Amino acid sequence: MALLREPFPSGGEWLFGMEKPLTDLSGKSVWVTGASSGIGEAIAEAFCAAGARVAISARRADALRRVQEAFSTLRGEVASFPLDVSEAEAVAEAAKHIRANWGGIDILVNCAGINVKKRHWRDLDIADWHRMIAINLNGVANTVTAALPLMRAQKDGLIVNISSWAAQHEFAVAGPAYIASKRGVIELSHSINREEMQHNIRCCCICPAEVATPILEQRPVPVSEEDAERMLQPADLAELVTFVAAAPSRVCFNEIVISPTYNRTLLPQP
Repeated sequence: MALLREPFPSGGEWLFGMEKPLTDLSGKSVWVTGASSGIGEAIAEAFCAAGARVAISARRADALRRVQEAFSTLRGEVASFPLDVSEAEAVAEAAKHIRANWGGIDILVNCAGINVKKRHWRDLDIADWHRMIAINLNGVANTVTAALPLMRAQKDGLIVNISSWAAQHEFAVAGPAYIASKRGVIELSHSINREEMQHNIRCCCICPAEVATPILEQRPVPVSEEDAERMLQPADLAELVTFVAAAPSRVCFNEIVISPTYNRTLLPQP
Protein backbone atom coordinates (compact mmCIF):
# COMPACT_ATOMS: atom_id res chain seq x y z
CA MET A 1 0.00 0.00 0.00
CA ALA A 2 1.36 3.41 -0.94
CA LEU A 3 2.28 5.80 1.84
CA LEU A 4 -0.03 8.75 2.41
CA ARG A 5 1.88 11.97 1.90
CA GLU A 6 0.44 15.33 2.82
CA PRO A 7 2.18 18.65 3.39
CA PHE A 8 2.49 19.97 6.90
CA PRO A 9 1.35 23.55 7.39
CA SER A 10 4.83 24.07 8.83
CA GLY A 11 6.58 22.93 5.69
CA GLY A 12 7.52 19.41 6.70
CA GLU A 13 5.62 16.33 5.61
CA TRP A 14 3.46 13.66 7.18
CA LEU A 15 4.55 10.17 6.18
CA PHE A 16 2.67 7.25 7.68
CA GLY A 17 5.03 4.32 7.82
CA MET A 18 8.16 6.34 8.51
CA GLU A 19 9.94 5.79 11.80
CA LYS A 20 10.04 9.58 12.34
CA PRO A 21 8.29 12.43 10.53
CA LEU A 22 10.32 15.17 8.92
CA THR A 23 9.84 18.16 11.20
CA ASP A 24 10.32 21.73 10.08
CA LEU A 25 8.68 24.36 12.28
CA SER A 26 10.29 27.41 10.70
CA GLY A 27 8.20 30.53 11.16
CA LYS A 28 6.24 29.15 14.11
CA SER A 29 6.15 31.21 17.29
CA VAL A 30 6.34 29.02 20.38
CA TRP A 31 6.08 29.89 24.07
CA VAL A 32 7.43 27.33 26.56
CA THR A 33 7.04 27.78 30.31
CA GLY A 34 9.21 25.98 32.83
CA ALA A 35 11.96 26.15 30.23
CA SER A 36 14.96 26.59 32.52
CA SER A 37 15.45 22.84 33.07
CA GLY A 38 14.06 19.36 32.58
CA ILE A 39 11.12 18.76 30.24
CA GLY A 40 10.60 22.44 29.43
CA GLU A 41 14.21 23.00 28.44
CA ALA A 42 14.28 19.88 26.26
CA ILE A 43 11.04 20.88 24.50
CA ALA A 44 12.26 24.42 23.91
CA GLU A 45 15.52 23.06 22.48
CA ALA A 46 13.66 20.73 20.12
CA PHE A 47 11.50 23.56 18.80
CA CYS A 48 14.51 25.80 18.32
CA ALA A 49 16.35 23.01 16.50
CA ALA A 50 13.31 22.67 14.22
CA GLY A 51 13.62 26.33 13.22
CA ALA A 52 10.90 27.86 15.40
CA ARG A 53 11.02 31.18 17.20
CA VAL A 54 10.94 30.18 20.85
CA ALA A 55 10.04 32.31 23.87
CA ILE A 56 11.23 30.68 27.08
CA SER A 57 9.90 31.48 30.55
CA ALA A 58 10.80 30.42 34.08
CA ARG A 59 11.26 32.06 37.45
CA ARG A 60 15.09 32.16 37.42
CA ALA A 61 16.49 34.72 35.01
CA ASP A 62 20.04 33.37 35.35
CA ALA A 63 18.95 29.87 34.35
CA LEU A 64 17.06 31.24 31.35
CA ARG A 65 20.17 33.12 30.23
CA ARG A 66 22.13 29.87 30.37
CA VAL A 67 19.50 28.12 28.25
CA GLN A 68 19.35 30.98 25.76
CA GLU A 69 23.12 30.91 25.34
CA ALA A 70 23.09 27.13 24.89
CA PHE A 71 20.55 27.48 22.07
CA SER A 72 22.51 30.16 20.20
CA THR A 73 23.86 27.70 17.60
CA LEU A 74 20.47 26.18 16.78
CA ARG A 75 18.36 27.03 13.71
CA GLY A 76 15.65 28.96 15.47
CA GLU A 77 15.46 32.24 17.35
CA VAL A 78 15.10 32.36 21.13
CA ALA A 79 14.01 35.08 23.57
CA SER A 80 13.66 34.82 27.33
CA PHE A 81 10.88 36.20 29.54
CA PRO A 82 11.55 35.52 33.24
CA LEU A 83 8.31 35.25 35.20
CA ASP A 84 6.33 33.29 37.75
CA VAL A 85 3.36 31.75 35.95
CA SER A 86 1.22 32.17 39.05
CA GLU A 87 1.35 35.96 38.54
CA ALA A 88 -1.34 36.70 35.95
CA GLU A 89 -0.21 40.25 35.19
CA ALA A 90 3.37 39.16 34.48
CA VAL A 91 2.10 36.39 32.20
CA ALA A 92 -0.15 38.78 30.27
CA GLU A 93 2.73 41.23 29.86
CA ALA A 94 4.99 38.50 28.48
CA ALA A 95 2.32 37.52 25.94
CA LYS A 96 2.13 41.15 24.79
CA HIS A 97 5.90 41.24 24.27
CA ILE A 98 5.87 37.98 22.32
CA ARG A 99 3.12 39.33 20.08
CA ALA A 100 5.04 42.57 19.56
CA ASN A 101 8.20 40.65 18.63
CA TRP A 102 6.74 37.87 16.50
CA GLY A 103 3.16 38.83 15.67
CA GLY A 104 1.44 36.11 17.66
CA ILE A 105 1.71 32.80 19.49
CA ASP A 106 1.24 29.69 17.37
CA ILE A 107 2.09 27.13 20.04
CA LEU A 108 1.95 27.35 23.84
CA VAL A 109 3.60 24.62 25.91
CA ASN A 110 2.94 24.62 29.66
CA CYS A 111 5.71 22.78 31.49
CA ALA A 112 6.07 24.88 34.66
CA GLY A 113 5.38 22.79 37.74
CA ILE A 114 6.58 22.09 41.27
CA ASN A 115 6.31 19.59 44.08
CA VAL A 116 7.65 19.55 47.64
CA LYS A 117 9.22 16.96 49.92
CA LYS A 118 6.60 17.24 52.66
CA ARG A 119 3.72 16.38 50.37
CA HIS A 120 1.43 14.01 52.30
CA TRP A 121 -1.41 14.99 54.60
CA ARG A 122 0.58 13.92 57.67
CA ASP A 123 3.12 16.70 57.16
CA LEU A 124 1.77 18.93 54.36
CA ASP A 125 1.99 22.68 54.96
CA ILE A 126 -1.16 24.33 53.60
CA ALA A 127 1.02 27.11 52.16
CA ASP A 128 2.72 24.49 49.98
CA TRP A 129 -0.70 23.25 48.82
CA HIS A 130 -1.68 26.74 47.71
CA ARG A 131 1.68 27.30 46.02
CA MET A 132 1.40 24.07 44.01
CA ILE A 133 -2.13 24.87 42.89
CA ALA A 134 -1.04 28.42 42.00
CA ILE A 135 1.79 27.22 39.75
CA ASN A 136 0.68 23.80 38.47
CA LEU A 137 -2.95 24.69 37.73
CA ASN A 138 -3.56 28.44 37.98
CA GLY A 139 -0.33 29.05 36.06
CA VAL A 140 -1.71 27.06 33.13
CA ALA A 141 -4.95 29.05 33.25
CA ASN A 142 -2.94 32.29 33.23
CA THR A 143 -0.92 31.43 30.12
CA VAL A 144 -3.93 30.00 28.30
CA THR A 145 -5.98 33.11 29.04
CA ALA A 146 -3.14 35.28 27.71
CA ALA A 147 -2.59 33.22 24.54
CA LEU A 148 -6.14 32.43 23.46
CA PRO A 149 -7.06 35.91 22.15
CA LEU A 150 -3.99 35.86 19.90
CA MET A 151 -4.81 32.37 18.64
CA ARG A 152 -8.44 33.30 18.01
CA ALA A 153 -7.36 36.32 15.99
CA GLN A 154 -5.15 34.18 13.75
CA LYS A 155 -7.73 31.35 13.73
CA ASP A 156 -5.09 28.79 14.56
CA GLY A 157 -3.25 27.58 17.62
CA LEU A 158 -1.94 24.62 19.56
CA ILE A 159 -1.72 24.38 23.34
CA VAL A 160 0.24 21.54 24.95
CA ASN A 161 -0.21 21.04 28.69
CA ILE A 162 2.06 18.71 30.64
CA SER A 163 -0.03 16.91 33.25
CA SER A 164 0.97 13.64 34.91
CA TRP A 165 0.41 9.91 35.02
CA ALA A 166 -0.37 10.50 38.71
CA ALA A 167 -3.50 12.40 37.67
CA GLN A 168 -4.79 9.35 35.80
CA HIS A 169 -3.60 6.43 37.90
CA GLU A 170 -3.07 5.76 41.58
CA PHE A 171 0.44 6.92 42.47
CA ALA A 172 0.34 8.21 46.02
CA VAL A 173 4.05 9.09 45.98
CA ALA A 174 3.15 12.28 44.09
CA GLY A 175 1.09 13.65 46.98
CA PRO A 176 -2.49 14.99 47.06
CA ALA A 177 -1.76 18.60 46.06
CA TYR A 178 0.30 17.60 43.01
CA ILE A 179 -2.30 15.01 41.94
CA ALA A 180 -5.18 17.48 42.37
CA SER A 181 -3.40 20.21 40.42
CA LYS A 182 -2.45 17.90 37.55
CA ARG A 183 -5.95 16.39 37.41
CA GLY A 184 -7.22 19.94 37.03
CA VAL A 185 -4.87 20.42 34.07
CA ILE A 186 -6.49 17.46 32.30
CA GLU A 187 -9.99 18.88 32.71
CA LEU A 188 -8.81 22.37 31.73
CA SER A 189 -7.27 20.91 28.57
CA HIS A 190 -10.45 19.13 27.50
CA SER A 191 -12.47 22.32 28.07
CA ILE A 192 -10.25 24.15 25.57
CA ASN A 193 -11.05 21.58 22.89
CA ARG A 194 -14.77 21.82 23.63
CA GLU A 195 -14.91 25.62 23.50
CA GLU A 196 -12.24 26.65 21.00
CA MET A 197 -12.44 24.13 18.16
CA GLN A 198 -14.44 26.57 16.02
CA HIS A 199 -11.36 28.83 16.07
CA ASN A 200 -9.11 25.97 14.89
CA ILE A 201 -7.49 25.88 18.33
CA ARG A 202 -6.57 22.47 19.70
CA CYS A 203 -5.13 21.31 23.00
CA CYS A 204 -3.06 18.24 23.76
CA CYS A 205 -2.70 17.12 27.36
CA ILE A 206 0.31 14.87 27.91
CA CYS A 207 0.39 12.67 31.02
CA PRO A 208 3.89 11.25 31.52
CA ALA A 209 4.80 8.77 34.19
CA GLU A 210 8.17 9.23 35.86
CA VAL A 211 10.63 11.44 33.98
CA ALA A 212 14.26 11.87 35.02
CA THR A 213 14.25 15.61 35.78
CA PRO A 214 15.42 17.83 38.67
CA ILE A 215 11.97 17.56 40.30
CA LEU A 216 13.04 14.10 41.47
CA GLU A 217 15.25 15.88 43.99
CA GLN A 218 12.05 16.81 45.84
CA ARG A 219 11.15 13.16 46.40
CA PRO A 220 11.00 12.14 50.10
CA VAL A 221 12.83 8.93 49.12
CA PRO A 222 15.80 9.49 46.76
CA VAL A 223 15.71 7.84 43.34
CA SER A 224 18.67 5.65 42.42
CA GLU A 225 20.74 6.40 39.33
CA GLU A 226 19.75 3.02 37.88
CA ASP A 227 16.05 3.78 38.26
CA ALA A 228 16.48 7.27 36.81
CA GLU A 229 18.12 5.84 33.71
CA ARG A 230 15.11 3.56 33.11
CA MET A 231 12.64 6.44 33.40
CA LEU A 232 11.42 8.58 30.54
CA GLN A 233 13.98 11.22 29.61
CA PRO A 234 13.21 14.89 28.82
CA ALA A 235 14.23 14.27 25.20
CA ASP A 236 11.47 11.65 24.89
CA LEU A 237 8.86 14.26 25.78
CA ALA A 238 10.48 16.81 23.47
CA GLU A 239 10.27 14.45 20.50
CA LEU A 240 6.63 13.71 21.29
CA VAL A 241 5.66 17.38 21.57
CA THR A 242 7.31 18.35 18.29
CA PHE A 243 5.53 15.43 16.62
CA VAL A 244 2.21 16.77 17.91
CA ALA A 245 3.11 20.29 16.78
CA ALA A 246 4.00 19.16 13.26
CA ALA A 247 0.70 17.38 12.60
CA PRO A 248 -1.87 19.01 10.29
CA SER A 249 -4.08 21.54 12.08
CA ARG A 250 -7.13 19.32 11.57
CA VAL A 251 -5.52 16.76 13.90
CA CYS A 252 -6.06 17.07 17.65
CA PHE A 253 -4.20 14.75 20.01
CA ASN A 254 -6.60 15.27 22.89
CA GLU A 255 -4.69 13.33 25.51
CA ILE A 256 -1.53 11.24 25.47
CA VAL A 257 -0.47 8.97 28.33
CA ILE A 258 3.17 7.89 28.16
CA SER A 259 5.30 5.83 30.51
CA PRO A 260 8.66 4.09 30.61
CA THR A 261 8.61 0.38 29.82
CA TYR A 262 9.87 -0.28 33.34
CA ASN A 263 7.06 1.68 34.98
CA ARG A 264 7.74 1.90 38.70
CA THR A 265 4.32 3.42 39.32
CA LEU A 266 2.84 -0.05 38.71
CA LEU A 267 4.83 -1.53 41.57
CA PRO A 268 3.30 -1.72 45.08
CA GLN A 269 3.69 1.66 46.76
CA PRO A 270 4.82 2.08 50.37
